This record gives sequence, C-alpha cells and structure tokens, in this order.
Amino acid sequence: MTNMENMVICRCEEVTYGQLISTANQHQCTARELKLRTRAGMGFCGGRTCRISVDKIIESAVPHTTAGDIPLKYQPPVRPMTFGAVGGKK
Repeated sequence: MTNMENMVICRCEEVTYGQLISTANQHQCTARELKLRTRAGMGFCGGRTCRISVDKIIESAVPHTTAGDIPLKYQPPVRPMTFGAVGGKK
C-alpha cells in the first residue's frame, strides 16, 4: 500500500483511504452502503470529521454520482458540553 492508501480518513473507526476506495470500487455502493460496509462515519464523532472525504470518494469512485445523490449525514451531539463539565471540574 502507498502512503495515500494508508492515510486514515475516519479517525474514530480507523478506516483508511485504501479501504474506502477498494470497497467503493468493488461494490459501486452508495455513501450509506459504504458507511455500513466500512463503518466510516459511525464512530464517536458521528461523521463530522470524515463525511466530506467519504462523499468525495464516492463521487470519484462511482460513475454518474453527484453531490446531491449522496445522503450521508452526521449526527450532532444531543447537547454540547465543555471538557470541564465532563471531567467534573468547575
């Protein structure tokens, strides 16, 4: 694998660019299907860090796909919290 293929796209689930490209090329799948097959976007952040990259991979790997055809969404947290609130410091 090259350095590009080893680049981690989804940090939460440790999914690499190579895994996403090979899965998208092999299955010609939608963004949702790619997410289910690789778990990209299903980690702690809910896809907020990798969603754009996964969308671009789908656009490049699956012919005749436009940005409007990609329904991958991210889930925001229920309510934002500070690190102090989580850690118990006031």
